[in-house]
Amino acid sequence: MDALASLAHGFSVAMTPTNLLFVLIGVTLGQLIGALPGIGPSAGMALLLPVTFGLEPVTALVMLSGIMYGGMYGGTLTSVLVNVPGEAASVMTAVDGNQLARQGRAGQALAAAAIGSFLAGIGAVTALAFLTPILSAFALGFSAPEYFLLALLGITATASLGTGSAVKAMIGATLGLMIALVGTDPIQGTSRLTFGSLELLEGIDFLPVAIGVFGIAEILVSMEQTQASRAVRTRLRDMWLTGKDWAECRMAMLRGGLVGFVIGLMPGAGPTVAALLAYIVEKKVSPHPEKFGHGALDGVAAAESANNSAAHGAMVPMLALGIPGSASTAVLLAALVLLGIRPGPMLLTEQADLVWGLIASMFVGNVILLVMNLPLAPLFASVLRIPYSYLAPGILVVSLVGAYAISLSLFNVGLTLFFGMVGYLMIRADIPRAPLVLAVVLAPLMESSLRQSLMLSEGSPAIFVERPLSAVLALLVLVSLALPLFNFLLARRAARRAGVEEALSHSSD
Repeated sequence: MDALASLAHGFSVAMTPTNLLFVLIGVTLGQLIGALPGIGPSAGMALLLPVTFGLEPVTALVMLSGIMYGGMYGGTLTSVLVNVPGEAASVMTAVDGNQLARQGRAGQALAAAAIGSFLAGIGAVTALAFLTPILSAFALGFSAPEYFLLALLGITATASLGTGSAVKAMIGATLGLMIALVGTDPIQGTSRLTFGSLELLEGIDFLPVAIGVFGIAEILVSMEQTQASRAVRTRLRDMWLTGKDWAECRMAMLRGGLVGFVIGLMPGAGPTVAALLAYIVEKKVSPHPEKFGHGALDGVAAAESANNSAAHGAMVPMLALGIPGSASTAVLLAALVLLGIRPGPMLLTEQADLVWGLIASMFVGNVILLVMNLPLAPLFASVLRIPYSYLAPGILVVSLVGAYAISLSLFNVGLTLFFGMVGYLMIRADIPRAPLVLAVVLAPLMESSLRQSLMLSEGSPAIFVERPLSAVLALLVLVSLALPLFNFLLARRAARRAGVEEALSHSSD
């Protein structure tokens, strides 16, 4: 079947009453989770993973993916009305969105964000529907060396393309690999890194890691940082754009959507980087750059279009290659594994109903979110008046109950609390957590592919560069490792040049 026929079949799967209900539940939860400062989509997905036990795989995935892109919409509310980004991808929205709210244009800012997110989301899902089969067919030629290099590239690219220190990102990835190695050797059957604990012989489940590192760590930090803030109120009659407003931000939505989708394809970059780059691009091409930072409607439209498009774009490598492009898609990939489905290039062939049903559900979910975010935005904004100190204990209890439900073991609850402290310390040390989660998810594929490759080559590492495709992937891995060093040298050179120019200006004075 071609893409259009497959997509039509996907709509027949997504439009069943059960799946429609869970799309609605997913996007509604995502909207609420995105609106609550400090949680974010990846943490919300991790906390709600246990809820999916017993559901049909496609039903579970449409709900979790709804949380993922619904969170992009929800983060707008706190950014515009309270000047507190609901999650990291909404930081750039807060820059101009809250300024517009203070000028009495909160409704226009929320409308531009909702419409931009909707158009960019629909465009990104359309591209997802056509690109995924092409990339999946290309990846069918992969063998063990290519799988190992692809998984390795997913981790190294996260470090080199992500924000912050590449060294710290590599530390996070190394921690993830160490966690994934705990348990029993899959080939030799010997225990490793268990320290004599019988509970660790089966390894560490993904859920305690995800719930702890994302969910509990975010709760702890949010409880520390939460301050009383007064939300700017908005009314239903303000939730529309004039012809002038539309003319001001329509091209910003297009540019932001394109930037976001391209960034979403890159492992590790994610919606936050996409929103930042789209904002910078829009400021450079804008006829009124002086407005940026003081209430530019096109700045809000560009940032929101980019983060939603990037969330959908990250699904392409996840569905086609089994390589998560962001922390949220890493949780989604883990859900596939927990549901007994093997991710990778064969997913599109073996689970066509699931993949196309998931893609079709994103069209439906974006329409639902547009309806929710235009007339119902004031209602969702009322959630912001609930003190976070009342919400946090409930979220904590739900997360620990979810951890216990995995195996009805208090040991998992202890692990969850332990990884909550690990995540908290990582936030305090400014070590990104996405590489840790990606490494935990990708480690089994990396290990099995590496050992298969070395057994095939009788221990020779030449197998990783013998075929053209593996040689290209190996080169990309090296480039991703060299890129942070190159950027460091460029920054050092620029700083040195700035210092020389400053010294010359002082001497001339």
